[in-house]
Amino acid sequence: MQNVITDDLGALLDVLPPHVRESLNRQEDVSQLVEVVLDLGRQPAARFPNREISLSSKEVDHDDIEFVTSRISPFGDDNRAGIARTLHRISAIRNRQGHVVGLTCRVGRAVFGTIRIIQDLVESGKSVLLLGRPGIGKTTMLREVARVLADDLRKRVIVVDTSNEIAGDGDIPHPGIGHSRRMQVTTPAKQHAVMIEAVENHMPEVIVIDEIGTELEALAARTIAERGVQLVGTAHGNTLENLLLNPTLSDLVGGIQSVTLGDEEARRRGTQKSVLERRAPPTFDIVVEIQERDRVAIHPDVAAAVDALLRDKLTATEQRWLDENGEVQREQVGSYGPAAETGAMPAPPTRNGRNHKVYLFGVNRGRLEEMIRETGLDVDVVDRLEDADLFVTSKQHYRRKPQRVREAEGTNVPIFVLRSNTPVQLRQFLNTIHHVDSAEPKGENGLTGALKEAQSAAEQVREGAEFVELSPQSSYIRRLQHLIARRSGLSSESSGNEPERHVRIHR
Repeated sequence: MQNVITDDLGALLDVLPPHVRESLNRQEDVSQLVEVVLDLGRQPAARFPNREISLSSKEVDHDDIEFVTSRISPFGDDNRAGIARTLHRISAIRNRQGHVVGLTCRVGRAVFGTIRIIQDLVESGKSVLLLGRPGIGKTTMLREVARVLADDLRKRVIVVDTSNEIAGDGDIPHPGIGHSRRMQVTTPAKQHAVMIEAVENHMPEVIVIDEIGTELEALAARTIAERGVQLVGTAHGNTLENLLLNPTLSDLVGGIQSVTLGDEEARRRGTQKSVLERRAPPTFDIVVEIQERDRVAIHPDVAAAVDALLRDKLTATEQRWLDENGEVQREQVGSYGPAAETGAMPAPPTRNGRNHKVYLFGVNRGRLEEMIRETGLDVDVVDRLEDADLFVTSKQHYRRKPQRVREAEGTNVPIFVLRSNTPVQLRQFLNTIHHVDSAEPKGENGLTGALKEAQSAAEQVREGAEFVELSPQSSYIRRLQHLIARRSGLSSESSGNEPERHVRIHR
Protein backbone atom coordinates (compact mmCIF):
# COMPACT_ATOMS: atom_id res chain seq x y z
CA MET A 1 0.00 0.00 0.00
CA GLN A 2 1.75 3.15 -1.22
CA ASN A 3 1.02 6.70 -0.11
CA VAL A 4 -1.35 8.48 -2.49
CA ILE A 5 -1.51 12.27 -2.27
CA THR A 6 -4.30 14.53 -3.49
CA ASP A 7 -4.07 18.28 -3.06
CA ASP A 8 -6.27 20.12 -5.65
CA LEU A 9 -3.33 22.46 -6.12
CA GLY A 10 -4.95 24.16 -9.10
CA ALA A 11 -7.77 25.43 -6.90
CA LEU A 12 -5.29 27.28 -4.68
CA LEU A 13 -3.31 28.68 -7.61
CA ASP A 14 -6.52 30.06 -9.12
CA VAL A 15 -7.13 32.40 -6.16
CA LEU A 16 -3.60 33.86 -6.20
CA PRO A 17 -2.78 37.11 -8.05
CA PRO A 18 -1.79 36.43 -11.71
CA HIS A 19 1.86 37.47 -11.33
CA VAL A 20 2.22 35.14 -8.31
CA ARG A 21 0.47 32.24 -10.05
CA GLU A 22 2.59 32.58 -13.20
CA SER A 23 5.80 32.51 -11.18
CA LEU A 24 4.69 29.40 -9.31
CA ASN A 25 3.79 27.60 -12.52
CA ARG A 26 7.36 28.07 -13.71
CA GLN A 27 8.71 26.14 -10.70
CA GLU A 28 9.60 22.55 -11.56
CA ASP A 29 8.73 21.38 -8.05
CA VAL A 30 5.46 23.30 -7.72
CA SER A 31 3.79 20.03 -6.70
CA GLN A 32 5.87 20.17 -3.50
CA LEU A 33 4.63 23.64 -2.57
CA VAL A 34 3.95 24.08 1.16
CA GLU A 35 2.58 27.62 1.35
CA VAL A 36 2.55 31.06 -0.24
CA VAL A 37 3.06 34.15 1.94
CA LEU A 38 1.64 37.52 0.89
CA ASP A 39 2.53 40.40 3.20
CA LEU A 40 1.66 43.98 2.36
CA GLY A 41 4.69 45.93 1.12
CA ARG A 42 6.88 42.85 0.74
CA GLN A 43 7.68 40.55 -2.14
CA PRO A 44 5.46 37.46 -2.32
CA ALA A 45 7.24 34.30 -1.15
CA ALA A 46 6.77 30.58 -1.68
CA ARG A 47 7.91 27.95 0.78
CA PHE A 48 8.91 24.44 -0.24
CA PRO A 49 10.11 21.63 2.04
CA ASN A 50 13.76 22.61 1.67
CA ARG A 51 13.78 26.15 0.34
CA GLU A 52 12.01 29.51 0.23
CA ILE A 53 11.94 31.73 -2.86
CA SER A 54 10.69 35.17 -3.85
CA LEU A 55 7.99 34.93 -6.51
CA SER A 56 8.07 38.46 -7.89
CA SER A 57 10.00 41.71 -7.68
CA LYS A 58 6.65 43.48 -7.33
CA GLU A 59 5.66 44.12 -3.74
CA VAL A 60 2.29 42.91 -2.49
CA ASP A 61 -0.30 45.69 -2.46
CA HIS A 62 -3.90 46.06 -1.31
CA ASP A 63 -5.19 44.93 -4.70
CA ASP A 64 -3.32 41.62 -4.36
CA ILE A 65 -4.78 41.05 -0.90
CA GLU A 66 -8.27 41.91 -2.18
CA PHE A 67 -7.80 39.59 -5.18
CA VAL A 68 -7.33 36.62 -2.85
CA THR A 69 -9.89 37.48 -0.16
CA SER A 70 -12.65 38.02 -2.75
CA ARG A 71 -12.18 34.48 -4.07
CA ILE A 72 -12.25 32.54 -0.82
CA SER A 73 -14.77 31.95 1.95
CA PRO A 74 -15.21 34.58 4.70
CA PHE A 75 -12.72 34.52 7.56
CA GLY A 76 -13.91 33.07 10.86
CA ASP A 77 -13.17 34.24 14.39
CA ASP A 78 -9.84 32.44 14.16
CA ASN A 79 -8.88 34.40 11.02
CA ARG A 80 -8.93 31.29 8.86
CA ALA A 81 -10.70 30.77 5.56
CA GLY A 82 -10.66 28.17 2.80
CA ILE A 83 -11.71 27.13 -0.67
CA ALA A 84 -14.86 25.06 -1.01
CA ARG A 85 -14.33 21.27 -1.23
CA THR A 86 -10.56 21.56 -0.78
CA LEU A 87 -8.24 21.28 2.22
CA HIS A 88 -6.34 24.49 1.50
CA ARG A 89 -6.19 27.00 4.34
CA ILE A 90 -5.81 30.76 4.06
CA SER A 91 -4.94 32.54 7.30
CA ALA A 92 -5.07 36.31 7.72
CA ILE A 93 -2.91 38.80 9.59
CA ARG A 94 -4.78 42.00 10.47
CA ASN A 95 -3.75 45.49 11.50
CA ARG A 96 -5.15 47.29 14.55
CA GLN A 97 -8.14 48.46 12.54
CA GLY A 98 -8.99 44.89 11.56
CA HIS A 99 -7.92 45.17 7.93
CA VAL A 100 -6.12 42.22 6.34
CA VAL A 101 -2.44 43.07 5.74
CA GLY A 102 -1.00 39.58 5.32
CA LEU A 103 -2.04 36.14 4.08
CA THR A 104 -0.60 32.66 4.55
CA CYS A 105 -1.97 30.39 1.83
CA ARG A 106 -1.18 26.84 2.92
CA VAL A 107 -1.56 23.83 0.65
CA GLY A 108 -3.85 21.19 2.12
CA ARG A 109 -3.23 17.58 1.15
CA ALA A 110 -5.06 14.34 1.79
CA VAL A 111 -2.41 11.64 2.10
CA PHE A 112 -3.72 8.08 1.86
CA GLY A 113 -1.55 5.52 3.63
CA THR A 114 -0.30 7.64 6.52
CA ILE A 115 -1.86 5.51 9.27
CA ARG A 116 -0.32 2.18 8.29
CA ILE A 117 2.12 2.69 11.11
CA ILE A 118 -0.67 2.87 13.75
CA GLN A 119 -3.62 1.26 11.95
CA ASP A 120 -3.87 -1.64 14.40
CA LEU A 121 -4.18 0.82 17.30
CA VAL A 122 -6.92 2.79 15.59
CA GLU A 123 -8.85 -0.35 14.70
CA SER A 124 -8.57 -1.73 18.25
CA GLY A 125 -11.49 0.41 19.43
CA LYS A 126 -9.37 2.16 22.05
CA SER A 127 -9.14 5.93 22.28
CA VAL A 128 -5.95 7.26 20.70
CA LEU A 129 -4.31 10.67 21.22
CA LEU A 130 -1.79 11.98 18.67
CA LEU A 131 0.95 14.38 19.78
CA GLY A 132 3.63 16.13 17.77
CA ARG A 133 5.05 19.48 16.76
CA PRO A 134 3.10 21.77 14.38
CA GLY A 135 3.35 20.69 10.75
CA ILE A 136 4.42 17.12 11.53
CA GLY A 137 1.23 15.65 10.03
CA LYS A 138 -1.21 15.15 12.93
CA THR A 139 -4.23 16.50 11.07
CA THR A 140 -3.33 14.61 7.90
CA MET A 141 -3.18 11.38 9.89
CA LEU A 142 -6.42 12.23 11.68
CA ARG A 143 -8.17 12.70 8.35
CA GLU A 144 -7.23 9.22 7.19
CA VAL A 145 -8.20 7.73 10.55
CA ALA A 146 -11.73 9.01 9.93
CA ARG A 147 -11.81 7.52 6.42
CA VAL A 148 -10.47 4.11 7.43
CA LEU A 149 -12.85 3.73 10.38
CA ALA A 150 -15.87 4.84 8.34
CA ASP A 151 -15.13 3.06 5.05
CA ASP A 152 -13.11 -0.01 5.96
CA LEU A 153 -14.61 -0.80 9.39
CA ARG A 154 -18.08 0.57 8.61
CA LYS A 155 -18.27 2.51 11.86
CA ARG A 156 -20.40 5.55 12.56
CA VAL A 157 -17.79 8.31 12.62
CA ILE A 158 -18.39 11.99 13.41
CA VAL A 159 -15.65 14.52 12.66
CA VAL A 160 -15.88 17.62 14.87
CA ASP A 161 -14.22 20.04 12.49
CA THR A 162 -13.10 23.33 13.99
CA SER A 163 -11.90 25.79 11.31
CA ASN A 164 -12.63 23.10 8.69
CA GLU A 165 -9.12 21.75 9.16
CA ILE A 166 -9.99 18.07 8.70
CA ALA A 167 -12.69 17.97 6.01
CA GLY A 168 -12.05 21.19 4.12
CA ASP A 169 -14.09 24.30 3.47
CA GLY A 170 -17.70 24.45 2.33
CA ASP A 171 -20.78 22.45 3.22
CA ILE A 172 -19.71 19.29 1.39
CA PRO A 173 -16.84 17.49 3.16
CA HIS A 174 -13.66 16.60 1.30
CA PRO A 175 -13.59 12.94 0.15
CA GLY A 176 -10.46 12.48 2.27
CA ILE A 177 -12.69 11.63 5.25
CA GLY A 178 -14.60 8.95 3.35
CA HIS A 179 -18.14 8.35 4.59
CA SER A 180 -17.51 10.04 7.94
CA ARG A 181 -20.01 12.74 8.84
CA ARG A 182 -18.67 16.20 9.57
CA MET A 183 -19.99 18.71 12.13
CA GLN A 184 -18.66 22.21 11.62
CA VAL A 185 -17.86 24.51 14.52
CA THR A 186 -18.89 28.14 14.16
CA THR A 187 -16.16 29.42 16.45
CA PRO A 188 -13.31 27.66 18.29
CA ALA A 189 -14.84 28.69 21.62
CA LYS A 190 -17.78 26.35 20.93
CA GLN A 191 -15.79 23.26 20.04
CA HIS A 192 -16.52 21.56 23.37
CA ALA A 193 -20.26 22.13 22.96
CA VAL A 194 -20.27 20.59 19.47
CA MET A 195 -18.35 17.59 20.81
CA ILE A 196 -21.13 16.92 23.34
CA GLU A 197 -23.83 17.65 20.76
CA ALA A 198 -22.31 15.06 18.43
CA VAL A 199 -22.69 12.35 21.08
CA GLU A 200 -26.15 13.34 22.22
CA ASN A 201 -27.72 13.81 18.78
CA HIS A 202 -26.02 11.51 16.29
CA MET A 203 -25.10 8.25 18.10
CA PRO A 204 -21.49 7.98 16.86
CA GLU A 205 -19.24 5.03 17.56
CA VAL A 206 -16.17 7.19 16.97
CA ILE A 207 -15.53 10.91 17.35
CA VAL A 208 -12.53 12.47 15.61
CA ILE A 209 -11.38 15.82 17.02
CA ASP A 210 -8.41 18.03 16.16
CA GLU A 211 -6.48 20.28 18.55
CA ILE A 212 -7.98 19.72 21.99
CA GLY A 213 -6.65 22.83 23.68
CA THR A 214 -8.89 24.04 26.52
CA GLU A 215 -10.08 22.73 29.86
CA LEU A 216 -13.68 22.61 28.61
CA GLU A 217 -12.63 20.52 25.61
CA ALA A 218 -10.66 18.17 27.85
CA LEU A 219 -13.74 17.80 30.07
CA ALA A 220 -15.94 17.15 27.01
CA ALA A 221 -13.47 14.50 25.83
CA ARG A 222 -13.71 12.73 29.20
CA THR A 223 -17.50 12.86 29.07
CA ILE A 224 -17.49 11.31 25.60
CA ALA A 225 -15.07 8.56 26.61
CA GLU A 226 -17.15 7.72 29.67
CA ARG A 227 -20.14 7.13 27.37
CA GLY A 228 -18.26 4.36 25.58
CA VAL A 229 -17.45 6.30 22.41
CA GLN A 230 -14.01 5.83 20.85
CA LEU A 231 -12.05 9.09 20.64
CA VAL A 232 -9.24 9.79 18.20
CA GLY A 233 -7.79 13.25 18.57
CA THR A 234 -4.79 15.54 18.70
CA ALA A 235 -3.60 17.91 21.41
CA HIS A 236 -0.97 20.57 21.87
CA GLY A 237 2.31 19.05 23.04
CA ASN A 238 5.13 16.96 21.62
CA THR A 239 5.38 14.23 24.24
CA LEU A 240 3.41 12.57 27.01
CA GLU A 241 5.59 14.36 29.56
CA ASN A 242 4.73 17.75 28.03
CA LEU A 243 1.04 16.93 28.23
CA LEU A 244 1.30 15.76 31.82
CA LEU A 245 2.86 19.08 32.80
CA ASN A 246 0.11 21.11 31.11
CA PRO A 247 -2.43 21.93 33.86
CA THR A 248 -5.12 22.59 31.25
CA LEU A 249 -4.79 19.30 29.37
CA SER A 250 -3.24 16.89 31.86
CA ASP A 251 -6.71 15.46 32.56
CA LEU A 252 -6.54 13.82 29.12
CA VAL A 253 -3.95 11.42 30.56
CA GLY A 254 -5.29 11.23 34.10
CA GLY A 255 -4.02 14.45 35.64
CA ILE A 256 -1.78 14.96 38.67
CA GLN A 257 -2.63 15.44 42.31
CA SER A 258 -0.56 15.82 45.45
CA VAL A 259 -1.24 13.06 48.00
CA THR A 260 -0.11 12.96 51.62
CA LEU A 261 0.92 9.46 52.66
CA GLY A 262 0.87 7.99 56.10
CA ASP A 263 4.16 7.49 57.90
CA GLU A 264 4.20 3.74 57.29
CA GLU A 265 3.34 4.03 53.59
CA ALA A 266 5.97 6.76 53.08
CA ARG A 267 8.62 4.53 54.70
CA ARG A 268 7.53 1.57 52.57
CA ARG A 269 7.85 3.60 49.39
CA GLY A 270 11.00 5.35 50.53
CA THR A 271 9.52 8.77 49.69
CA GLN A 272 8.45 12.02 51.30
CA LYS A 273 4.98 12.05 52.83
CA SER A 274 3.72 14.33 50.06
CA VAL A 275 3.92 12.70 46.61
CA LEU A 276 2.47 13.23 43.15
CA GLU A 277 0.04 10.62 41.85
CA ARG A 278 -2.31 10.21 38.90
CA ARG A 279 -5.66 11.72 39.77
CA ALA A 280 -8.04 9.70 37.56
CA PRO A 281 -8.15 7.11 34.75
CA PRO A 282 -6.85 8.61 31.49
CA THR A 283 -9.37 9.79 28.90
CA PHE A 284 -7.18 8.28 26.17
CA ASP A 285 -5.96 4.69 26.38
CA ILE A 286 -3.04 5.14 23.96
CA VAL A 287 -0.74 8.09 23.24
CA VAL A 288 1.18 8.28 19.96
CA GLU A 289 4.09 10.74 19.77
CA ILE A 290 4.75 11.58 16.10
CA GLN A 291 8.50 12.17 16.04
CA GLU A 292 8.94 12.27 12.28
CA ARG A 293 6.52 11.74 9.40
CA ASP A 294 7.34 8.03 9.24
CA ARG A 295 8.37 7.44 12.85
CA VAL A 296 6.32 7.34 16.06
CA ALA A 297 6.75 6.45 19.73
CA ILE A 298 3.76 4.69 21.29
CA HIS A 299 2.64 4.54 24.91
CA PRO A 300 0.25 1.55 24.71
CA ASP A 301 -0.87 1.87 28.34
CA VAL A 302 -1.20 5.54 29.25
CA ALA A 303 -2.15 4.86 32.88
CA ALA A 304 0.99 2.79 33.46
CA ALA A 305 3.15 5.30 31.58
CA VAL A 306 1.92 8.25 33.67
CA ASP A 307 2.40 6.30 36.90
CA ALA A 308 5.96 5.46 35.84
CA LEU A 309 6.74 9.08 34.95
CA LEU A 310 5.48 10.33 38.31
CA ARG A 311 7.69 7.75 40.04
CA ASP A 312 10.62 8.71 37.80
CA LYS A 313 10.89 5.22 36.33
CA LEU A 314 11.55 4.04 32.81
CA THR A 315 8.39 3.87 30.71
CA ALA A 316 7.77 1.02 28.31
CA THR A 317 7.29 2.53 24.85
CA GLU A 318 7.22 1.07 21.39
CA GLN A 319 9.09 2.70 18.52
CA ARG A 320 7.65 2.20 15.05
CA TRP A 321 8.96 3.43 11.71
CA LEU A 322 8.66 2.73 8.01
CA ASP A 323 11.75 1.24 6.41
CA GLU A 324 13.01 1.79 2.86
CA ASN A 325 10.47 -0.72 1.54
CA GLY A 326 7.54 0.93 3.29
CA GLU A 327 7.25 -1.89 5.83
CA VAL A 328 6.38 -1.12 9.45
CA GLN A 329 9.24 -1.94 11.82
CA ARG A 330 8.78 -2.23 15.59
CA GLU A 331 11.12 -1.94 18.52
CA GLN A 332 10.48 -2.05 22.26
CA VAL A 333 12.19 0.72 24.22
CA GLY A 334 12.93 0.29 27.86
CA SER A 335 15.58 -2.43 28.00
CA TYR A 336 19.25 -2.47 27.08
CA GLY A 337 20.46 -4.06 23.87
CA PRO A 338 23.39 -4.26 21.43
CA ALA A 339 24.17 -0.94 19.78
CA ALA A 340 24.09 -2.34 16.25
CA GLU A 341 20.47 -3.43 16.62
CA THR A 342 18.88 -0.91 18.92
CA GLY A 343 19.21 2.40 17.14
CA ALA A 344 18.16 5.11 19.60
CA MET A 345 17.53 2.66 22.43
CA PRO A 346 18.57 3.31 26.02
CA ALA A 347 22.31 3.18 26.49
CA PRO A 348 23.87 0.97 29.18
CA PRO A 349 24.72 2.73 32.42
CA THR A 350 28.04 4.57 32.10
CA ARG A 351 31.07 3.91 34.21
CA ASN A 352 30.80 7.23 36.05
CA GLY A 353 27.12 6.88 36.95
CA ARG A 354 25.25 10.15 36.65
CA ASN A 355 27.97 12.44 35.26
CA HIS A 356 28.18 11.45 31.59
CA LYS A 357 31.22 12.21 29.49
CA VAL A 358 30.30 11.65 25.87
CA TYR A 359 32.43 11.48 22.76
CA LEU A 360 30.65 12.43 19.53
CA PHE A 361 31.40 10.95 16.11
CA GLY A 362 29.39 12.23 13.16
CA VAL A 363 26.98 14.08 15.49
CA ASN A 364 26.32 17.82 15.62
CA ARG A 365 28.23 18.95 18.71
CA GLY A 366 26.96 22.52 18.83
CA ARG A 367 23.33 21.46 18.69
CA LEU A 368 23.79 18.82 21.40
CA GLU A 369 25.62 21.22 23.72
CA GLU A 370 22.81 23.75 23.31
CA MET A 371 20.25 21.08 24.30
CA ILE A 372 22.40 20.09 27.29
CA ARG A 373 22.33 23.71 28.49
CA GLU A 374 18.55 23.87 28.02
CA THR A 375 17.88 20.65 29.96
CA GLY A 376 20.47 21.23 32.66
CA LEU A 377 21.62 17.61 32.49
CA ASP A 378 25.03 16.68 33.85
CA VAL A 379 26.58 15.77 30.50
CA ASP A 380 30.03 16.81 29.22
CA VAL A 381 31.16 16.52 25.60
CA VAL A 382 34.83 15.48 25.60
CA ASP A 383 37.45 15.73 22.87
CA ARG A 384 39.30 12.48 23.52
CA LEU A 385 37.84 9.00 23.31
CA GLU A 386 39.88 7.83 26.29
CA ASP A 387 38.10 10.40 28.50
CA ALA A 388 34.61 9.26 27.46
CA ASP A 389 32.25 6.84 29.15
CA LEU A 390 29.78 6.95 26.27
CA PHE A 391 30.40 6.95 22.50
CA VAL A 392 27.60 8.57 20.48
CA THR A 393 27.37 8.21 16.71
CA SER A 394 24.79 7.95 13.95
CA LYS A 395 23.46 4.78 12.36
CA GLN A 396 25.05 5.77 9.05
CA HIS A 397 28.53 6.06 10.59
CA TYR A 398 28.14 2.96 12.75
CA ARG A 399 27.31 0.76 9.78
CA ARG A 400 30.44 1.85 7.91
CA LYS A 401 32.59 0.80 10.89
CA PRO A 402 35.29 3.51 10.54
CA GLN A 403 38.45 3.39 12.62
CA ARG A 404 37.00 5.50 15.46
CA VAL A 405 34.02 3.18 15.91
CA ARG A 406 36.30 0.14 15.94
CA GLU A 407 38.48 1.81 18.58
CA ALA A 408 35.42 2.45 20.77
CA GLU A 409 34.36 -1.19 20.44
CA GLY A 410 37.88 -2.29 21.28
CA THR A 411 37.92 -0.28 24.51
CA ASN A 412 34.44 -1.51 25.52
CA VAL A 413 33.06 2.05 25.73
CA PRO A 414 29.25 1.81 25.57
CA ILE A 415 28.00 2.92 22.15
CA PHE A 416 24.75 4.81 21.62
CA VAL A 417 23.58 4.79 17.99
CA LEU A 418 21.25 7.56 16.81
CA ARG A 419 19.03 6.72 13.87
CA SER A 420 19.79 10.13 12.38
CA ASN A 421 21.66 13.30 13.26
CA THR A 422 18.48 15.32 13.93
CA PRO A 423 17.27 17.47 16.86
CA VAL A 424 14.53 14.94 17.60
CA GLN A 425 17.04 12.09 17.93
CA LEU A 426 19.46 14.20 20.01
CA ARG A 427 16.66 15.18 22.38
CA GLN A 428 15.59 11.55 22.67
CA PHE A 429 19.17 10.60 23.51
CA LEU A 430 19.29 13.14 26.36
CA ASN A 431 15.86 12.04 27.62
CA THR A 432 17.00 8.43 27.56
CA ILE A 433 20.13 8.86 29.64
CA HIS A 434 18.16 11.09 32.02
CA HIS A 435 15.62 8.33 32.58
CA VAL A 436 18.37 5.71 32.97
CA ASP A 437 19.98 7.94 35.60
CA SER A 438 16.70 8.38 37.40
CA ALA A 439 16.08 4.64 37.44
CA GLU A 440 19.42 3.97 39.18
CA PRO A 441 19.16 3.99 43.00
CA LYS A 442 22.05 6.43 43.43
CA GLY A 443 21.31 9.47 45.56
CA GLU A 444 18.56 11.99 45.08
CA ASN A 445 19.47 13.38 41.64
CA GLY A 446 17.18 13.70 38.64
CA LEU A 447 13.46 14.26 38.59
CA THR A 448 12.68 12.30 41.77
CA GLY A 449 15.11 14.32 43.88
CA ALA A 450 13.86 17.62 42.46
CA LEU A 451 10.23 16.75 43.21
CA LYS A 452 11.08 15.56 46.71
CA GLU A 453 12.95 18.81 47.31
CA ALA A 454 9.91 20.82 46.21
CA GLN A 455 7.56 18.74 48.37
CA SER A 456 9.81 19.16 51.38
CA ALA A 457 10.04 22.92 50.75
CA ALA A 458 6.26 23.17 50.55
CA GLU A 459 5.94 21.40 53.89
CA GLN A 460 8.50 23.80 55.45
CA VAL A 461 6.61 26.85 54.20
CA ARG A 462 3.28 25.48 55.43
CA GLU A 463 4.90 24.90 58.83
CA GLY A 464 6.05 28.54 59.12
CA ALA A 465 9.07 29.17 56.90
CA GLU A 466 8.86 32.47 55.02
CA PHE A 467 10.24 30.96 51.82
CA VAL A 468 12.51 28.18 50.55
CA GLU A 469 14.89 28.42 47.59
CA LEU A 470 15.20 25.23 45.54
CA SER A 471 18.28 24.05 43.68
CA PRO A 472 18.69 24.99 39.98
CA GLN A 473 16.76 22.76 37.58
CA SER A 474 15.81 22.56 33.93
CA SER A 475 12.67 24.34 32.74
CA TYR A 476 10.84 20.99 32.54
CA ILE A 477 11.53 20.17 36.21
CA ARG A 478 10.81 23.74 37.34
CA ARG A 479 7.33 23.48 35.84
CA LEU A 480 6.63 20.40 37.96
CA GLN A 481 7.94 22.19 41.06
CA HIS A 482 5.59 25.11 40.38
CA LEU A 483 2.75 22.60 40.09
CA ILE A 484 3.62 21.10 43.49
CA ALA A 485 3.59 24.57 45.05
CA ARG A 486 0.22 25.40 43.49
CA ARG A 487 -1.30 22.08 44.59
CA SER A 488 -0.08 22.85 48.12
CA GLY A 489 -1.87 26.22 48.12
CA LEU A 490 1.41 28.17 47.95
CA SER A 491 3.00 30.64 45.55
CA SER A 492 6.20 30.15 43.58
CA GLU A 493 8.38 31.95 41.08
CA SER A 494 11.49 31.25 39.04
CA SER A 495 14.53 33.48 39.37
CA GLY A 496 18.13 33.61 38.19
CA ASN A 497 19.68 32.96 34.80
CA GLU A 498 20.37 29.62 33.16
CA PRO A 499 21.92 27.31 34.20
CA GLU A 500 21.32 28.64 37.75
CA ARG A 501 17.63 29.40 37.30
CA HIS A 502 15.63 27.94 40.19
CA VAL A 503 12.26 28.00 41.94
CA ARG A 504 11.41 29.87 45.10
CA ILE A 505 8.37 28.66 47.07
CA HIS A 506 6.63 31.06 49.47
CA ARG A 507 3.23 31.90 50.97
